[in-house]
Amino acid sequence: MKIQWNLILALIFALIVAAFAVVNVEPARMDYVFGTTELPLIIIILASALLGGVIIASIGLFRTMMLHRKIKQLTKENAKLEERVSELTREKITSNNEPAEQTDSDLSIK
Repeated sequence: MKIQWNLILALIFALIVAAFAVVNVEPARMDYVFGTTELPLIIIILASALLGGVIIASIGLFRTMMLHRKIKQLTKENAKLEERVSELTREKITSNNEPAEQTDSDLSIK
């Protein structure tokens, strides 16, 4: 359901940006560090929205990759800990099944 709401909100945002861009079609001057250019404002608006989307998607992809790496690490750690727990359980079972050794003090009490 969350994905559907995200898609609906993204489509609404895209429609708003498209409508805003279509209304602003006059040329605009852009100054770069190395020069200037004149482009229709619609191209500047759409390119800015697209660049913003690419940046946000890149950040989301990076975060997802980091989370997958952390899940992999924690899964390995969990497997090691489960193995250690099973070893300790086996040791406890075997030590409980062995007959207790009697000491001299135990014999003198009886």
